[in-house]
Amino acid sequence: MKKVETWLFPVAGVVAVLVILIAVNVLGSFLKVRSDLTQNKIYTLSPGTKRILDKLDTPVEIRFYYSKDNSSMPVPLRTYAQEVEDLLSEYQQAGHGKIQVVKLDPKPDSDAEDSARLDGVQGQTVAANLTGDKIYLGLAVSCLDTKTAIPFLSPDRETLLEYDISRAISSVVNPKKAVIGVMSDLPVLGRAANPMMMMQRQRGSDPWVFVQELKENYTVREVPLTADKIDDDISVLLVDYPKGITESAQFAIDQFMLRGGKMVALLDPFSFVDSQLSGGQQAMMRGETYSANLDKLLKAWGLEFTADKIVADPNLATKIQRQTGSVDSDMTVLSVNGDTINKSDPLGASTTDLLLPFAGAFKGTPISGLKQETLVSTTPQAGLIDASTVMLGSEGARKFYKPGNTPLALAVRLTGKFKTAFPDGKPAAAASPTPTPAASPAASATPTPTYLKEATKEGVAVLIGDSDFAFDQIAGRQQQMLNQVVFTPNNGNLNLIESSVELLAGDSNLMSIRSRTSANRPFVLVDRMEAAAQDKYQSKIDELETSLTQARQKLSELQSAKQADQKSVLSPEQQAEIKKFQENEAQIDKQLKQVRKELRQEIDSLQNWLKWLNIALMPLVVTCIGLGLAFFKKRSRAAR
Repeated sequence: MKKVETWLFPVAGVVAVLVILIAVNVLGSFLKVRSDLTQNKIYTLSPGTKRILDKLDTPVEIRFYYSKDNSSMPVPLRTYAQEVEDLLSEYQQAGHGKIQVVKLDPKPDSDAEDSARLDGVQGQTVAANLTGDKIYLGLAVSCLDTKTAIPFLSPDRETLLEYDISRAISSVVNPKKAVIGVMSDLPVLGRAANPMMMMQRQRGSDPWVFVQELKENYTVREVPLTADKIDDDISVLLVDYPKGITESAQFAIDQFMLRGGKMVALLDPFSFVDSQLSGGQQAMMRGETYSANLDKLLKAWGLEFTADKIVADPNLATKIQRQTGSVDSDMTVLSVNGDTINKSDPLGASTTDLLLPFAGAFKGTPISGLKQETLVSTTPQAGLIDASTVMLGSEGARKFYKPGNTPLALAVRLTGKFKTAFPDGKPAAAASPTPTPAASPAASATPTPTYLKEATKEGVAVLIGDSDFAFDQIAGRQQQMLNQVVFTPNNGNLNLIESSVELLAGDSNLMSIRSRTSANRPFVLVDRMEAAAQDKYQSKIDELETSLTQARQKLSELQSAKQADQKSVLSPEQQAEIKKFQENEAQIDKQLKQVRKELRQEIDSLQNWLKWLNIALMPLVVTCIGLGLAFFKKRSRAAR
């Protein structure tokens, strides 16, 4: 009987543990109970998404198209598809029955493939697939009669995955789009090809990426720099580089702000984009300037913009690779991050980093009734230099730079009741070269429009001291992903401008989603240890490479001298010197190879040590805990 008990109880215990594990697993699959232990909660829906889902009063269907059984689906896409599927499960759970996720596998010539095409989800061609079948990884969101699609879910937009899905849900739930007015001297809205370009078979330019993304959520309307009035139905006015703006247009903005308008203004002391479109340095030498300001409005609000001076900050300098291959540190191209971004503000909290080339700063104290919040600033070591020094490059900036010993405001937000910059009413229109015909009696009977002298509502203005940061080539890069072009952000530039519009347009929930991080987390500790190992050997490697370069240069000089005069015969001393440098070159090359070999061995040893630590640490901890419990239990029994 005792023998039976000795093996019966352990077996029963193991069976009981298995039953409990199976029960917990089955119960968890039904209840979708999860605990997100990642540092940045990358598997938890952000508060903005939860608020959007909590407001749903109509069912929303998400059709997820994924070629799961297609063997030609690349492994990275399979991994990413699983991440998308997990995130959609979180949406379904948080939707309280209002979110229905339908998973479809669009096999060739199937109903699911027809459905994908009708939904606007595009199939992608894989080069390795000899059958020509397309793969699908996209989704469509529909609510009642409204539908929107994400044609292809690219892993390059992993950090924006939740934002893209939540934006699609928000767009179908609220089909009426707010109107965003865009006023700019740059081709941000795109330009149609003129007849000359058409004759040369050239196409016009597409809208900038931030405009394309705004069009997915809003109705974007162009407002000319000569406008007499900002339409009443415009929710947010985006003023991007208002070079050449007329007084009548500034008056229109003035009236817009007095009636409680919301504006995002991108000013600039030197626009790199405008200079390139206008002829670059040659145009500057002719006296052309590339700055844009709203001087009359800012003065009335108590602020001043450095329209002829750019900010230089050595602590925010950007390393730039020139065409010659050299790398310079340019203090006028600012890489802004960390404490220079106001993380306590909703806009700052959604922005991780910015790249601001040749930016200006805002000075002054806002008038009574306006509250100023600094969104982005420099370090105290920043200074101001003339915008003309851009022509001199980074060396010119260093030559004229002087620290100001106080942070400079690169982006601010003004909130409150704005003061008019036109107390005498609408400015007189510019004189027309052609005489104006006399007004008819009927026309004279038209009532004279009334203009606001004081603010009737509180307005908001987000002022940013750079316009180039919204340019596609500065904000990110376009790359071919299968047969589709995908734009991948390099920084938070588009994040800032789009979040500003979203916040002012009233949809702050979307803005709070943008700061999510990637699921691909770097091994920070490993990287630091490898960097330390690299630094340990780098000085020796640099020294040997310098010696090797000098030896090869001297040897080349000796051999070229010989080739220049084939009739001359080298003396024994010259031959000995050449042989000496050849031996020295071989010796240095050998030492260099040995140092690099030792570096690789140390890095490999570090990686192997960490690998075995990860493999063995947890079992060792569990074993120690088990032995400790057994020892404690044995002592407890002995004490009885």
